[in-house]
Amino acid sequence: MDILFKTKNFEQFKQTILNDDILARASFIFKESSTLGEKEKFYFCLFSGTEEQGERAKQLLKEIAEISNDQEIIEKIKEEQDKAAEGFGAIFG
Repeated sequence: MDILFKTKNFEQFKQTILNDDILARASFIFKESSTLGEKEKFYFCLFSGTEEQGERAKQLLKEIAEISNDQEIIEKIKEEQDKAAEGFGAIFG
């Protein structure tokens, strides 16, 4: 399950994740909005995890972040991660 969150409060978002045993085991990729072509300053966070983790994330983060359905941003984040993994693999390949 993938969920794209959008938040202006990066520190509170991060602390909420780290303080929860269920969410701390999920995958979160943070990107500053300006690196993805946005003019307004905020952070995107792409969550990847189980259904249980996803529902927990929605519940705990609803006061801190909004959910975005921007598929273009999701694809950009995933592409960057794939390129980084390929580069890392080439180093140790």
